[in-house]
Amino acid sequence: MTTGSMIPAQPMAVVNLAHSIISVGKLLVMPRLAIPNYQRPYKWTSKNITQLFTDIATHKDKSSYRLGTVVFHKHDDKIDIVDGQQRTITLLLAARAIIEQRKDTLTRSSLKEQLSILEGSMMEPEFMSDISKFNIQNNYRDISRIVSRPDFTEELINFLLNKCQVVTFTLNDVSEAFQFFDSQNARGRDLEPHDLLKAYHLREFSKSDEPLKASTVSQWENSETVKLAELFSQYLYRIRNWSRGASARYFGKDDTQLFKGVNIEKVAHFPYVGQPRIAHYFVDDYNRGGERQIDRNKLDFPFQLDQIIINGRRFFEMTSHYQGKISLITDSMRSHEQLGIDKLDGFAKRILETINSYPGRIRTGDRYVRVIFDCLLIYYIDKFGYEDISRAIEKIFIWSYSLRLNMKLVQLASMDNYVLSNNLFTWLNEATRPDDFINYVLPGITENRSTQTEKIEDLFKEMHYYE
Repeated sequence: MTTGSMIPAQPMAVVNLAHSIISVGKLLVMPRLAIPNYQRPYKWTSKNITQLFTDIATHKDKSSYRLGTVVFHKHDDKIDIVDGQQRTITLLLAARAIIEQRKDTLTRSSLKEQLSILEGSMMEPEFMSDISKFNIQNNYRDISRIVSRPDFTEELINFLLNKCQVVTFTLNDVSEAFQFFDSQNARGRDLEPHDLLKAYHLREFSKSDEPLKASTVSQWENSETVKLAELFSQYLYRIRNWSRGASARYFGKDDTQLFKGVNIEKVAHFPYVGQPRIAHYFVDDYNRGGERQIDRNKLDFPFQLDQIIINGRRFFEMTSHYQGKISLITDSMRSHEQLGIDKLDGFAKRILETINSYPGRIRTGDRYVRVIFDCLLIYYIDKFGYEDISRAIEKIFIWSYSLRLNMKLVQLASMDNYVLSNNLFTWLNEATRPDDFINYVLPGITENRSTQTEKIEDLFKEMHYYE
C-alpha cells in the first residue's frame, strides 16, 4: 500500500465515520475482522516486541493505556484493517501465546473464560509474504518467552486484554478510508522523533512535578522544531550512540528509546540508580533551601551527555541545558573568541580557522567530517571542560580529518564506519583525566586523496602527521 504522498492533509467531509475506544480484548473478538491482501508485509521485529511489552509493563498501574489507532473499512461482510495491522497482528500473536502458555494454569476464572472466547473467536489471517511468515514466527517465539515468565502475572494479562486500548475509526467507503488514512499519516509525518520524546516525557512527570510542567517545558515550546531536530539528530543522538560503540547514521522514530531513561520514583530501589537519585533530590533540596533567598545561588543538575536519563522534568531540563551549551561551543568554534578559546595555543587556533575557511568545507562529505569533529569536541568539553583544550582540539582534528584526506568520497556510511572502526568516543568515555584521551596515539596519513583540502594537508604536514 502506498501512503507516501506529500500532499498536505485536507479537511474531510466524512459522514460515515464511526469513532470508538475499545480494549484489546474487544478488538481481537471483533466479528468479520480481516487483513486485506493489499496490506504491506508484517515487518515488526523483536525490537518492536520488546518495546511494546516494556511499555505495557511500565504503565500497568494505570487505569487504562492507549496503544494507538486502528482504521477500519467496513464493507460487505468484512471489516478490513486499513491502518494498524502491525500492532493488531502483534496483539493476536500475544493472545495466542497467552492461550497456549498460560490458559490452563490461570487461577482467575474470568480470565480463563475470556481466553476461551478469544481462542474461538479471533481471526486467523493467511500470509503469503515470506517476510511476514518469518517475522511472525520469530515474534511469536519472543512473545511466548515473555508471557511464560513468572513476572508476567495474571494482573498483567488482565491489563493487556482489558485496560490496554486502541482508538478505532470505521468508514464505509474505501476511498474515504484511504483518504482518512493518508490524512492521519500526513499529520504523523509532521511528528519528528523529538516530538514523540516530548509526549513520552510529559507522561512521565511525577505528581510532585506536575506544578512545574508548564515552566519546565516552556523553552522546548519556544524553540524552533528545526533546531530541536538538529540538537537531537546531529549531536545528542550521535554522541550517545558513538560513545557506547553503536552506529549513529539517521535519528528516526525507532531510536527514541535512546532518550528514554528511568522514572526515578519507580526504580529508586535499584542500586544502579543510586547516583542519579541522590543528585536528583539533592539539587532540588538545595535550591528549595531558605538560604537561597539570601545568597541567590542556584545549583544546576550535573548533566552529562552519556549519563542515565531521568524521565519527565529532568529530560526537559537536560534538553534546555544542551541547547545552550552546544550552541555556545559551536559558536565558539566558529568565532573562537568566547570561553577562553581566544587563548588557544599550539596549532589549535589555526585548526579552527582552517576548518572554517578551506574551500571544500561546504561539500557533503566535508560536512560529515565536521560532524565528527564537532561531536567529539563537544563530548570532550562536556566531560573535562576547557582543561588542555588546545591539545584536545589538535588530537580531534587529526583523528577526524584523516578520514577526509584518506578518501576521495565521504558518505554518511563512511563517517559512521570510520568512527566505529577507531572509536575515540569510547576511548573518551573511559578516560578519567584529559591526558588519558590526549595521549592516544594516532597514525599519520601517507597520501591526500581529496581535493580542495590543501590547507588541511598543510596542517597535517606541519604537525608531522603526513608521512
